[in-house]
Amino acid sequence: MHQTPEPVRLTAGDVELTVRPDAGCGISSLRVGGTELLRQGPRYGSFVMVPWCGRTDNGRFRNGGVTHQLPIDAAPHAIHGTGRHATWTQSTQGERTASFYYDLTDPWPYEGRVTQVFELTENELRLTLGVETAEVSFPAQAGWHPWFLRNLGAGGQDATIDFAPAWQEERGDDHLPTGRRIDPQPGPWDDCFGMPDGVDVTLTWPGRLRLKVTSPAEWVVVYDEQPEAICVEPQSGPPNGLNTHPRLVTPIDPLEITTVWAWERLG
Repeated sequence: MHQTPEPVRLTAGDVELTVRPDAGCGISSLRVGGTELLRQGPRYGSFVMVPWCGRTDNGRFRNGGVTHQLPIDAAPHAIHGTGRHATWTQSTQGERTASFYYDLTDPWPYEGRVTQVFELTENELRLTLGVETAEVSFPAQAGWHPWFLRNLGAGGQDATIDFAPAWQEERGDDHLPTGRRIDPQPGPWDDCFGMPDGVDVTLTWPGRLRLKVTSPAEWVVVYDEQPEAICVEPQSGPPNGLNTHPRLVTPIDPLEITTVWAWERLG
């Protein structure tokens, strides 16, 4: 009988991180000083987006002259990749670090391996995602979809968000970028932004905590249309990027993306 992997817990001082390898290697909990930062529930926490991010137009993408069809799970599109549905295998664990992998399989049409590394300290969490192939090259994307709680409870104020993108991807009625870059618009958002010097977004819960999400990647989706949470999603390309900004993973050029969540306690 195949055994379901147990949750993996990392600790650093009074910071505790819980990873669920059986649930897409997502983060189910991040507690700082006993305060939960992530919305709870099987659809929330923070999940991995791989081997694509956001919506792929009608579930179709091309690799050279070959067109592939992915399952439609956000009609009429395919959304957020397959990694969040996979069971990952743990390869290393210490008190503050752990690494995991899974091998790409149906419905993704190419063989490859995805790895994720977690590194926790008392002041930050560093995440690294990699996608590699031994043989056939293919386009891919990788990123994260954290659901940060808008309000940390105990009578505190809602979080504010601060970032200065260079542009916003204009969003069409089909929820895909149209290809036009426009001046950043006021929220609420379900939108992709360009930050060519790297992702840099700050959430502040007044009097409680300040959290900065950074990444060398230049794309971030911000989703704050639900009252419970604010999503800040660093990713290696924009939604539908398999088609519009294909980044080939080759045997000598794997895809790697990192993000750091750094927090500062206030008050």
